[in-house]
Amino acid sequence: METISFYGIFPMKRVLSGIQPSGELHLGNYFGMMSRMIKYQNENDLFCFIVNYHALTTIQDKDRLMNNTINAAMDFMSLGLDPEKSTFWVQSDVPQVCESTWLLSNVVNLGLLDRSTSYKDKLSKGLTPNLGLYSYPVLMASDILLFGGEIVPVGQDQKQHLEITRDIATRFNNIYGEVFVIPEPEIEKSTKLIPGIDGQKMSKSYGNTIPLFGEEKNIRKKFMSIVTDSTDIQKPKDTDTALFHLFSLFLNKSEKEELANRFMTPGMRYGDIKKELFECFWSYFEPFREKRIYLENHKDFVFDNLKKGAEKASLVAEGYMNKARHAMGLNFGSTNV
Repeated sequence: METISFYGIFPMKRVLSGIQPSGELHLGNYFGMMSRMIKYQNENDLFCFIVNYHALTTIQDKDRLMNNTINAAMDFMSLGLDPEKSTFWVQSDVPQVCESTWLLSNVVNLGLLDRSTSYKDKLSKGLTPNLGLYSYPVLMASDILLFGGEIVPVGQDQKQHLEITRDIATRFNNIYGEVFVIPEPEIEKSTKLIPGIDGQKMSKSYGNTIPLFGEEKNIRKKFMSIVTDSTDIQKPKDTDTALFHLFSLFLNKSEKEELANRFMTPGMRYGDIKKELFECFWSYFEPFREKRIYLENHKDFVFDNLKKGAEKASLVAEGYMNKARHAMGLNFGSTNV
């Protein structure tokens, strides 16, 4: 399929990505994934969803999961995701994903899952090992393959999971014929790692995030808590820091160079930069906060659009499931192909 964009005529690709509702969405989510999805909806066939099945590996409180899910949907729509330009749904509203996960699990070599660095990392942080956590990459593979994802934007930490998806799809196709599309990863180098206020990767599990929405006082406090070193005020400051990298997210090339010069100039105060960064953040997200308030008061609109997205996604999923069932000999007594 071809479409016309600002860049000319190019083949439209199906871009697919999901976001987990395991807590408040934050600045790392926005610059690492969400802003890219919003851009892609104008240039490609975007499939985007809230991965609440994945969240079950860390959340077992029903009300918390439901609230996180609807809040994630409202956040995404507030930031510019348009259900009319994309396919946007909640993972659990497309039941084929569970059947697909089971079918794929029968071609997965356990050694592939044993090598998952994400699983090992979660265990090292104290999470109780269970089958859901261990087989997480198979569910992720199902999420991608069931909808014909061609391009999958991922962070550096999810790159291995996509490689596992490619391995699973290749093995399935080798055994049963060409059923699934082999997806290609896309990692944006400039935003591959968004630091949190402590300098580590910004992550809900680390408790170092800056939320996108909330009370001004609380968010300002987060910015003022960004860890800095004790370099003397009259000496140049290191630009390889969380403060510099976070501020750079909002700047163009020349503005970054200007900020770097300020860091190298004696007399610069970290506190002043933190205040400026907060004001930049607050101004940038002002129109999105207004949309967020509107959606909070019109949740029926959100639910209706999620339902429509799930119906559209289900049609695509069923097409791939029919191909997989037929290839595996599971259409016994059925005329579906």
